Amino acid sequence: MTVPFATSARSSVGLEWELMLADEETGDLAPRAPELLEALGSDADHERHTITGELLTNTIEVTSGIGDTVGAAVDDIADAIAQLRELSDPRGIGLLCAGSHPFAQWYDQQVTDKTRYHKLIERTQWWGRNMMIWGIHVHVGVDDVNKVFPIINALAIYLPHLQALSASSPFWAGERTGYASNRALVFQQLPTAGLPWPLTDWAQFEGYLDDMVRTGVMEDASEVRWDIRPAPRWGTIEVRACDGMSTITELAAIAALVQTLVEYFSRELDEGRQLPSVQPWFVRENKWRAARYGLQARVIVDDKGTQRLVTEHLREMLEVLAPIAEDLHCVREFAGIETILAGGASYARQLAVADAAEGDLHAVVHHLLREFRTGPARTLDLAP
Repeated sequence: MTVPFATSARSSVGLEWELMLADEETGDLAPRAPELLEALGSDADHERHTITGELLTNTIEVTSGIGDTVGAAVDDIADAIAQLRELSDPRGIGLLCAGSHPFAQWYDQQVTDKTRYHKLIERTQWWGRNMMIWGIHVHVGVDDVNKVFPIINALAIYLPHLQALSASSPFWAGERTGYASNRALVFQQLPTAGLPWPLTDWAQFEGYLDDMVRTGVMEDASEVRWDIRPAPRWGTIEVRACDGMSTITELAAIAALVQTLVEYFSRELDEGRQLPSVQPWFVRENKWRAARYGLQARVIVDDKGTQRLVTEHLREMLEVLAPIAEDLHCVREFAGIETILAGGASYARQLAVADAAEGDLHAVVHHLLREFRTGPARTLDLAP
Protein backbone atom coordinates (compact mmCIF):
# COMPACT_ATOMS: atom_id res chain seq x y z
CA MET A 1 0.00 0.00 0.00
CA THR A 2 1.39 3.38 -1.03
CA VAL A 3 0.49 6.21 1.36
CA PRO A 4 1.58 9.68 0.19
CA PHE A 5 2.77 12.13 2.84
CA ALA A 6 1.42 15.58 2.00
CA THR A 7 3.63 18.63 1.66
CA SER A 8 3.40 20.98 4.62
CA ALA A 9 5.32 23.98 5.88
CA ARG A 10 8.05 22.93 8.27
CA SER A 11 7.02 23.34 11.94
CA SER A 12 3.64 24.80 11.03
CA VAL A 13 1.03 24.12 13.73
CA GLY A 14 -2.54 22.89 13.89
CA LEU A 15 -4.57 22.34 17.07
CA GLU A 16 -7.64 20.28 17.98
CA TRP A 17 -9.34 20.71 21.37
CA GLU A 18 -12.16 18.45 22.56
CA LEU A 19 -14.55 20.28 24.91
CA MET A 20 -17.21 18.98 27.29
CA LEU A 21 -20.68 20.46 27.38
CA ALA A 22 -22.19 20.62 30.86
CA ASP A 23 -25.27 22.00 32.55
CA GLU A 24 -24.13 25.26 34.17
CA GLU A 25 -26.06 24.54 37.37
CA THR A 26 -25.72 20.80 37.97
CA GLY A 27 -22.31 20.36 36.33
CA ASP A 28 -23.44 17.11 34.68
CA LEU A 29 -22.67 16.45 31.04
CA ALA A 30 -25.22 17.79 28.59
CA PRO A 31 -25.92 15.93 25.29
CA ARG A 32 -26.49 19.16 23.38
CA ALA A 33 -23.81 19.23 20.69
CA PRO A 34 -26.34 18.54 17.88
CA GLU A 35 -28.43 21.50 19.07
CA LEU A 36 -25.43 23.85 19.08
CA LEU A 37 -24.16 22.66 15.72
CA GLU A 38 -27.58 23.11 14.15
CA ALA A 39 -27.76 26.64 15.58
CA LEU A 40 -24.27 27.35 14.26
CA GLY A 41 -25.32 26.35 10.76
CA SER A 42 -22.97 27.72 8.13
CA ASP A 43 -21.79 30.67 10.22
CA ALA A 44 -18.28 29.24 10.54
CA ASP A 45 -17.89 28.19 6.90
CA HIS A 46 -15.62 31.11 6.04
CA GLU A 47 -13.58 31.07 9.24
CA ARG A 48 -10.11 29.57 9.66
CA HIS A 49 -11.39 27.48 12.55
CA THR A 50 -13.90 24.63 12.56
CA ILE A 51 -16.47 23.57 15.16
CA THR A 52 -17.65 19.96 14.91
CA GLY A 53 -19.23 17.09 16.84
CA GLU A 54 -17.46 14.06 18.23
CA LEU A 55 -18.20 10.48 19.31
CA LEU A 56 -20.54 11.56 22.13
CA THR A 57 -23.21 14.25 21.94
CA ASN A 58 -21.76 15.88 25.07
CA THR A 59 -18.65 16.94 23.14
CA ILE A 60 -17.70 19.69 20.71
CA GLU A 61 -14.31 19.81 18.98
CA VAL A 62 -12.75 23.11 17.95
CA THR A 63 -9.94 23.05 15.39
CA SER A 64 -7.54 25.73 14.24
CA GLY A 65 -6.38 26.50 10.74
CA ILE A 66 -2.75 25.91 9.83
CA GLY A 67 -0.71 28.38 11.85
CA ASP A 68 2.75 29.70 10.99
CA THR A 69 3.11 30.12 14.74
CA VAL A 70 1.53 28.63 17.84
CA GLY A 71 0.03 32.05 18.56
CA ALA A 72 -1.80 32.09 15.23
CA ALA A 73 -3.26 28.61 15.83
CA VAL A 74 -4.31 29.54 19.37
CA ASP A 75 -5.99 32.70 18.07
CA ASP A 76 -8.09 30.49 15.79
CA ILE A 77 -9.09 28.36 18.77
CA ALA A 78 -10.01 31.46 20.77
CA ASP A 79 -12.18 32.69 17.89
CA ALA A 80 -13.93 29.32 17.73
CA ILE A 81 -14.66 29.36 21.46
CA ALA A 82 -15.98 32.92 21.29
CA GLN A 83 -18.34 31.92 18.49
CA LEU A 84 -19.42 28.84 20.42
CA ARG A 85 -20.10 30.86 23.59
CA GLU A 86 -22.53 33.09 21.71
CA LEU A 87 -24.69 29.98 21.39
CA SER A 88 -23.90 28.10 24.60
CA ASP A 89 -24.12 30.90 27.18
CA PRO A 90 -27.78 31.85 26.51
CA ARG A 91 -28.71 28.17 26.70
CA GLY A 92 -27.07 27.59 30.09
CA ILE A 93 -24.49 25.24 28.57
CA GLY A 94 -21.09 25.42 30.19
CA LEU A 95 -17.81 24.72 28.42
CA LEU A 96 -14.99 22.93 30.20
CA CYS A 97 -12.16 20.56 29.50
CA ALA A 98 -10.25 17.84 31.33
CA GLY A 99 -9.22 14.31 30.44
CA SER A 100 -12.36 12.99 32.15
CA HIS A 101 -15.52 14.32 33.77
CA PRO A 102 -15.32 13.90 37.55
CA PHE A 103 -18.64 12.13 38.12
CA ALA A 104 -20.57 11.47 34.88
CA GLN A 105 -21.54 7.87 34.08
CA TRP A 106 -20.96 6.25 30.69
CA TYR A 107 -24.44 4.72 30.46
CA ASP A 108 -26.05 8.16 30.59
CA GLN A 109 -24.25 9.37 27.45
CA GLN A 110 -25.53 9.38 23.87
CA VAL A 111 -23.49 8.42 20.81
CA THR A 112 -23.54 10.86 17.89
CA ASP A 113 -25.63 9.52 15.03
CA LYS A 114 -22.91 8.86 12.45
CA THR A 115 -22.09 5.59 10.74
CA ARG A 116 -18.41 5.56 11.73
CA TYR A 117 -19.25 6.09 15.40
CA HIS A 118 -21.87 3.35 15.39
CA LYS A 119 -19.35 0.99 13.75
CA LEU A 120 -16.79 1.84 16.44
CA ILE A 121 -19.25 1.11 19.25
CA GLU A 122 -20.46 -2.08 17.59
CA ARG A 123 -16.93 -3.40 17.46
CA THR A 124 -15.57 -2.14 20.80
CA GLN A 125 -18.74 -2.54 22.91
CA TRP A 126 -18.23 -1.74 26.63
CA TRP A 127 -14.81 -0.15 26.15
CA GLY A 128 -16.10 2.00 23.31
CA ARG A 129 -19.07 3.18 25.38
CA ASN A 130 -16.66 4.02 28.19
CA MET A 131 -14.71 6.48 26.03
CA MET A 132 -15.76 9.46 28.13
CA ILE A 133 -12.40 11.05 27.47
CA TRP A 134 -11.28 14.42 26.19
CA GLY A 135 -7.92 15.36 24.75
CA ILE A 136 -5.93 17.70 22.58
CA HIS A 137 -4.15 16.95 19.32
CA VAL A 138 -1.12 18.98 18.23
CA HIS A 139 -0.05 18.77 14.57
CA VAL A 140 3.42 19.94 13.52
CA GLY A 141 4.49 20.10 9.88
CA VAL A 142 7.45 17.96 8.77
CA ASP A 143 9.38 18.81 5.61
CA ASP A 144 10.65 15.31 4.73
CA VAL A 145 8.82 12.01 5.00
CA ASN A 146 12.12 10.30 5.88
CA LYS A 147 12.21 12.30 9.11
CA VAL A 148 8.79 11.21 10.33
CA PHE A 149 9.56 7.99 12.18
CA PRO A 150 12.95 9.03 13.57
CA ILE A 151 11.19 12.06 15.08
CA ILE A 152 8.24 10.00 16.36
CA ASN A 153 10.62 7.57 18.08
CA ALA A 154 12.57 10.45 19.66
CA LEU A 155 9.33 12.14 20.77
CA ALA A 156 8.40 8.90 22.57
CA ILE A 157 11.09 9.73 25.14
CA TYR A 158 9.16 12.92 25.95
CA LEU A 159 5.71 11.36 25.86
CA PRO A 160 5.63 11.00 29.68
CA HIS A 161 6.66 14.66 30.06
CA LEU A 162 3.77 15.78 27.85
CA GLN A 163 1.39 13.39 29.57
CA ALA A 164 2.41 14.58 33.06
CA LEU A 165 2.08 18.28 32.14
CA SER A 166 -1.39 17.75 30.69
CA ALA A 167 -2.69 15.17 33.20
CA SER A 168 -6.23 16.18 34.13
CA SER A 169 -8.23 13.00 34.76
CA PRO A 170 -7.78 12.00 38.41
CA PHE A 171 -11.49 11.12 38.74
CA TRP A 172 -13.57 8.59 36.84
CA ALA A 173 -17.34 8.10 37.22
CA GLY A 174 -17.31 9.58 40.72
CA GLU A 175 -14.21 7.71 41.92
CA ARG A 176 -10.82 9.08 42.89
CA THR A 177 -8.65 6.81 40.76
CA GLY A 178 -5.21 7.42 42.27
CA TYR A 179 -3.97 8.26 38.77
CA ALA A 180 -3.06 11.70 37.47
CA SER A 181 -4.24 10.63 34.00
CA ASN A 182 -6.78 7.84 34.04
CA ARG A 183 -7.64 8.79 30.45
CA ALA A 184 -4.23 7.62 29.22
CA LEU A 185 -4.92 4.05 30.33
CA VAL A 186 -8.57 3.98 29.24
CA PHE A 187 -7.92 5.25 25.72
CA GLN A 188 -5.31 2.60 24.95
CA GLN A 189 -7.99 -0.10 25.25
CA LEU A 190 -9.29 0.77 21.79
CA PRO A 191 -7.93 -1.18 18.82
CA THR A 192 -5.03 0.69 17.14
CA ALA A 193 -4.76 3.11 20.09
CA GLY A 194 -1.90 3.46 22.56
CA LEU A 195 1.83 3.70 21.97
CA PRO A 196 3.15 3.78 18.40
CA TRP A 197 4.88 0.68 17.12
CA PRO A 198 8.66 1.31 16.93
CA LEU A 199 8.84 1.56 13.14
CA THR A 200 11.97 2.93 11.51
CA ASP A 201 10.81 4.29 8.16
CA TRP A 202 7.80 5.14 6.01
CA ALA A 203 7.92 1.86 4.09
CA GLN A 204 7.36 -0.05 7.35
CA PHE A 205 4.37 2.19 8.10
CA GLU A 206 2.90 1.45 4.68
CA GLY A 207 3.41 -2.25 5.36
CA TYR A 208 1.68 -1.91 8.73
CA LEU A 209 -1.31 -0.18 7.13
CA ASP A 210 -1.48 -2.81 4.41
CA ASP A 211 -1.63 -5.56 7.04
CA MET A 212 -4.29 -3.78 9.07
CA VAL A 213 -6.52 -2.94 6.11
CA ARG A 214 -6.15 -6.39 4.55
CA THR A 215 -7.25 -8.08 7.79
CA GLY A 216 -10.18 -5.72 8.35
CA VAL A 217 -8.79 -4.01 11.45
CA MET A 218 -9.12 -0.57 9.89
CA GLU A 219 -10.15 1.09 6.66
CA ASP A 220 -7.39 3.68 6.27
CA ALA A 221 -4.65 5.63 8.06
CA SER A 222 -7.15 7.90 9.83
CA GLU A 223 -8.05 4.96 12.11
CA VAL A 224 -4.52 4.78 13.52
CA ARG A 225 -5.07 6.20 17.00
CA TRP A 226 -1.55 6.09 18.40
CA ASP A 227 -0.41 8.52 21.10
CA ILE A 228 1.97 9.94 18.48
CA ARG A 229 1.14 9.26 14.87
CA PRO A 230 1.87 10.45 11.35
CA ALA A 231 -0.98 12.33 9.69
CA PRO A 232 -0.28 11.67 6.00
CA ARG A 233 -3.18 13.79 4.77
CA TRP A 234 -1.71 16.90 6.39
CA GLY A 235 2.00 16.17 6.21
CA THR A 236 2.34 16.38 9.99
CA ILE A 237 3.29 14.49 13.09
CA GLU A 238 0.30 14.49 15.44
CA VAL A 239 0.77 14.24 19.20
CA ARG A 240 -2.39 12.78 20.79
CA ALA A 241 -1.01 11.63 24.15
CA CYS A 242 -2.23 14.59 26.19
CA ASP A 243 -5.30 14.83 28.37
CA GLY A 244 -7.65 17.68 27.59
CA MET A 245 -6.12 20.96 28.74
CA SER A 246 -8.26 22.86 31.20
CA THR A 247 -7.30 26.33 29.93
CA ILE A 248 -6.28 27.90 26.64
CA THR A 249 -2.99 29.18 28.07
CA GLU A 250 -2.01 25.61 28.99
CA LEU A 251 -3.06 24.42 25.53
CA ALA A 252 -0.74 27.04 24.05
CA ALA A 253 2.12 25.94 26.30
CA ILE A 254 1.86 22.29 25.30
CA ALA A 255 1.60 23.25 21.63
CA ALA A 256 4.79 25.30 21.92
CA LEU A 257 6.62 22.43 23.61
CA VAL A 258 5.58 19.97 20.90
CA GLN A 259 6.48 22.39 18.12
CA THR A 260 9.95 23.14 19.53
CA LEU A 261 10.68 19.45 20.14
CA VAL A 262 9.80 18.53 16.56
CA GLU A 263 11.90 21.37 15.18
CA TYR A 264 14.81 20.46 17.46
CA PHE A 265 14.81 16.87 16.28
CA SER A 266 14.43 17.99 12.66
CA ARG A 267 17.53 20.18 13.00
CA GLU A 268 19.45 17.31 14.55
CA LEU A 269 18.62 15.18 11.50
CA ASP A 270 19.67 18.02 9.18
CA GLU A 271 23.08 17.97 10.90
CA GLY A 272 23.38 14.23 10.34
CA ARG A 273 23.06 13.34 14.00
CA GLN A 274 21.24 10.25 15.19
CA LEU A 275 18.21 10.94 17.36
CA PRO A 276 17.95 9.46 20.86
CA SER A 277 15.78 6.44 21.54
CA VAL A 278 14.95 4.11 24.40
CA GLN A 279 13.76 0.53 24.47
CA PRO A 280 10.02 0.06 23.78
CA TRP A 281 9.55 -1.51 27.21
CA PHE A 282 10.96 1.65 28.81
CA VAL A 283 8.54 3.77 26.76
CA ARG A 284 5.64 1.66 28.00
CA GLU A 285 6.79 1.88 31.63
CA ASN A 286 7.22 5.65 31.34
CA LYS A 287 3.68 6.05 30.05
CA TRP A 288 2.33 4.17 33.05
CA ARG A 289 4.45 6.15 35.51
CA ALA A 290 3.32 9.48 34.09
CA ALA A 291 -0.31 8.36 34.15
CA ARG A 292 0.01 7.23 37.75
CA TYR A 293 2.18 9.94 39.29
CA GLY A 294 1.92 12.93 36.95
CA LEU A 295 4.60 15.54 37.63
CA GLN A 296 5.92 13.44 40.53
CA ALA A 297 6.89 10.59 38.19
CA ARG A 298 10.45 9.32 37.85
CA VAL A 299 11.02 8.36 34.23
CA ILE A 300 13.63 6.38 32.32
CA VAL A 301 15.46 8.85 30.10
CA ASP A 302 18.02 6.81 28.13
CA ASP A 303 18.78 3.33 26.87
CA LYS A 304 21.00 2.68 29.91
CA GLY A 305 17.99 2.90 32.23
CA THR A 306 18.89 6.22 33.90
CA GLN A 307 15.93 7.47 35.93
CA ARG A 308 15.11 11.12 36.57
CA LEU A 309 12.27 13.12 38.08
CA VAL A 310 10.22 14.12 35.06
CA THR A 311 10.23 17.80 36.05
CA GLU A 312 14.03 17.92 36.38
CA HIS A 313 14.59 16.24 33.02
CA LEU A 314 12.04 18.51 31.38
CA ARG A 315 13.64 21.69 32.74
CA GLU A 316 16.96 20.63 31.26
CA MET A 317 15.33 20.17 27.87
CA LEU A 318 13.59 23.54 28.16
CA GLU A 319 17.00 25.22 28.26
CA VAL A 320 18.01 23.43 25.06
CA LEU A 321 14.74 24.35 23.36
CA ALA A 322 14.63 28.02 24.42
CA PRO A 323 16.56 29.35 21.38
CA ILE A 324 14.28 27.35 19.08
CA ALA A 325 11.24 28.90 20.75
CA GLU A 326 12.69 32.30 19.85
CA ASP A 327 13.21 31.24 16.24
CA LEU A 328 9.63 29.94 16.04
CA HIS A 329 8.17 33.06 17.70
CA CYS A 330 6.51 31.13 20.51
CA VAL A 331 8.51 32.41 23.52
CA ARG A 332 5.42 33.62 25.36
CA GLU A 333 3.55 30.35 24.90
CA PHE A 334 6.67 28.29 25.64
CA ALA A 335 7.05 30.09 28.99
CA GLY A 336 3.72 28.57 30.00
CA ILE A 337 5.47 25.23 30.59
CA GLU A 338 7.38 26.69 33.53
CA THR A 339 4.08 28.13 34.81
CA ILE A 340 2.57 24.63 34.85
CA LEU A 341 5.66 23.24 36.59
CA ALA A 342 5.52 25.97 39.23
CA GLY A 343 1.76 25.99 39.83
CA GLY A 344 0.80 22.38 39.22
CA ALA A 345 -1.07 20.59 36.46
CA SER A 346 -4.85 20.37 36.28
CA TYR A 347 -5.05 17.02 38.08
CA ALA A 348 -3.42 18.54 41.18
CA ARG A 349 -5.73 21.55 41.13
CA GLN A 350 -8.78 19.29 40.84
CA LEU A 351 -7.63 17.15 43.77
CA ALA A 352 -7.06 20.27 45.88
CA VAL A 353 -10.58 21.50 45.14
CA ALA A 354 -12.08 18.09 45.97
CA ASP A 355 -10.21 17.99 49.29
CA ALA A 356 -11.33 21.52 50.18
CA ALA A 357 -14.93 20.55 49.34
CA GLU A 358 -14.79 17.35 51.42
CA GLY A 359 -14.93 15.20 48.31
CA ASP A 360 -17.79 16.98 46.52
CA LEU A 361 -17.02 16.45 42.84
CA HIS A 362 -19.65 18.98 41.77
CA ALA A 363 -17.26 21.56 43.19
CA VAL A 364 -14.55 20.19 40.91
CA VAL A 365 -16.75 20.59 37.83
CA HIS A 366 -17.58 24.19 38.74
CA HIS A 367 -13.88 24.81 39.29
CA LEU A 368 -13.20 23.50 35.76
CA LEU A 369 -15.98 25.68 34.33
CA ARG A 370 -14.40 28.75 35.98
CA GLU A 371 -10.91 27.84 34.84
CA PHE A 372 -11.97 27.34 31.26
CA ARG A 373 -13.51 30.82 31.24
CA THR A 374 -10.92 32.76 33.24
CA GLY A 375 -7.67 30.75 33.25
CA PRO A 376 -5.81 28.66 35.83
CA ALA A 377 -5.74 29.72 39.47
CA ARG A 378 -2.66 29.52 41.64
CA THR A 379 -2.70 26.59 44.07
CA LEU A 380 -3.16 28.94 47.03
CA ASP A 381 -6.22 30.48 45.36
CA LEU A 382 -8.07 27.21 44.92
CA ALA A 383 -11.47 27.04 46.55
CA PRO A 384 -14.66 25.11 45.92
